[in-house]
Amino acid sequence: MMRFLPAALVAALLAVAAPALADDPIHLGVQSCAGNNCHGAVQPIGNSRVPQNEYFTWSQKDKHAQAYTVLSNDRSKRIAKNLGIEDATKASLCLDCHADNVPSAQQGPQFQISDGVGCESCHGGASPWLGPHLTGESHAANIKAGLYPTDQPLARAERCLSCHLGGDKKFVAHKIMGAGHPPMPFELDTYTAIQPAHFVVNQSYVERKGRPNDIQIWATGLADDVKKRMDLILDPAHAPKGVDFELSLFDCQSCHHSMKDLQWRARTTTGLPPGRIKLYDATSVMLLIVATRIAPPEVGKSLVDHMLALHKASGENWDAVKREATAIRELADKLVPIITAHDFTKEDAIGLGHTVVVSALDGNDLDYSGAQQQVMALGSIVAAMKQLGYADDKVIAALNQALGGLYDAVADDQKYDPDAYLRALKAFNDKLPS
Repeated sequence: MMRFLPAALVAALLAVAAPALADDPIHLGVQSCAGNNCHGAVQPIGNSRVPQNEYFTWSQKDKHAQAYTVLSNDRSKRIAKNLGIEDATKASLCLDCHADNVPSAQQGPQFQISDGVGCESCHGGASPWLGPHLTGESHAANIKAGLYPTDQPLARAERCLSCHLGGDKKFVAHKIMGAGHPPMPFELDTYTAIQPAHFVVNQSYVERKGRPNDIQIWATGLADDVKKRMDLILDPAHAPKGVDFELSLFDCQSCHHSMKDLQWRARTTTGLPPGRIKLYDATSVMLLIVATRIAPPEVGKSLVDHMLALHKASGENWDAVKREATAIRELADKLVPIITAHDFTKEDAIGLGHTVVVSALDGNDLDYSGAQQQVMALGSIVAAMKQLGYADDKVIAALNQALGGLYDAVADDQKYDPDAYLRALKAFNDKLPS
């Protein structure tokens, strides 16, 4: 059974947590979740339906907890100086993703901006749902009260990508990366795991929220990523201005790679000749693999055609770029319900794994961004195979060992060697069941 707070303490907290407007909730701060009888235990509590050490996991192991603190380190100070920002810890440009940067009117008495990316950054302002949550209501009741449904793949993708990719309100533009900010690679299932996840998929979790499928989470994240990338292309703020255009929409490694590396190889997904920079398409290529496996054939065919047309248009006409981006966005949107309704089977897992491998072994998409997404895709597929019992422990151990070699091969974009990556990929392929 889950431990519940004493009634008097619940009443006191609820007095602070009086519901605000549904679309403008009060954020109470991480301390409202950190009590020993809530989520602040040091070790998981065995007789609880949730671990109850979520706050400890976040504060000690999760980089989100340090998101505000890093704004004061030397690198952040240098970035801020390059951007003409006096203090990154006070600039909305930085705080919008490095903290739960809600207006002062939405900050409760215990709220601290220095908490960084805290509980309510992901789960939503707690004032409407803290009461039902404390009194032991069902997960469905908490969601109805306003708790953000991070257990649902599409909702999780929307929340995570709002910072890890961005949109019209917050976005890591090329000028920010040019000032020293690192690029923003992302894959939903992988990043959920390495956060690290502060939930445990046990029988209680399955009863309350259903059994998650890492392949479905991966695929849903891809579809939402592609939609958002197309939205960024369609944003008028990113239209070319003379010879200047928003370079963060393009693949970094089109320009930023060693001249000694043989990075340019035939790419069926772009149709571009050597020397042309390309729009970032690594997630689109992975989404195409998913579509080919589970969607009607015409969807995959259309996605291929529009991706090729988008790359061609990027060097010719921005109106044509917008037209193709709109078509790709619509296709990604069409794929979301197909993905969320699909029961990814053992055959799907193995088939998708082999297709991801073949996409690289055939000599295509060996650029760093593509390799990075391929490795994260294979990690998600192996995680699903383990979680859902699609392979025995011996096979999973061998696959995880081979995954280690793949992660090593893509660990550093400046040292990436396509040939070393191919060797690691072949070693993984040898372990993948047929």
